[in-house]
Amino acid sequence: MNIPGPVVVCAVAVAALLVAEYRDWRGGLWLTKPLASAAFVWLGLAAGALDSGYGRLVLLALVLCLLGDILLIPRDRPKVFRAGVFAFLLGHVAYSAAFLSRPLAPGGLVVGAIVLGVVIVAVLRRLGTSLPADMAGAVRAYMLVIGIMSALACGVTAAGGPWAVAAGALAFTASDISVARDRFVRHQFVNRAWGLPLYYAAQLLLATTPALI
Repeated sequence: MNIPGPVVVCAVAVAALLVAEYRDWRGGLWLTKPLASAAFVWLGLAAGALDSGYGRLVLLALVLCLLGDILLIPRDRPKVFRAGVFAFLLGHVAYSAAFLSRPLAPGGLVVGAIVLGVVIVAVLRRLGTSLPADMAGAVRAYMLVIGIMSALACGVTAAGGPWAVAAGALAFTASDISVARDRFVRHQFVNRAWGLPLYYAAQLLLATTPALI
């Protein structure tokens, strides 16, 4: 079985990223996180993202997420963090536009929307007063957009699209829960230990979809 080069690079970079996170090595974060994120953009290009409207929207989402990943590295600069959240928000909008360009199964869309609605409401209740007043609106808007994106992904897969669309979007949503918990509830390594591998797996899955559609 041939494992694509971008996947290997991403896996190695994520492993090194986790070590840097565990040791709180800031220089290591700046070396490994951009490399890991650049690898999923590389995979999208290798999957033919430039050859279709769907692929170009997925590539735009991947690039915006790469930008968001870099902007989230500084922990003590709230304005930079907000810019990173906004980059991810635009990334989810780009993914949503890509999914809207594909056939959608109403049943899958509705079921996905209900499940994601329940999860998002539960997450927002869990965050509760942990959210800073100046971030509450942005976080709620972000959660709404990622919920819509994931519901659309479920609709694409239910209509006969690749399983990687729904799996990638749902894994992305789950990984964002780890980010919210780490940022607003309790900053601890365990959040990143499962959230980061899940996030990069999600992006790699979504990056492959231009070749599958």
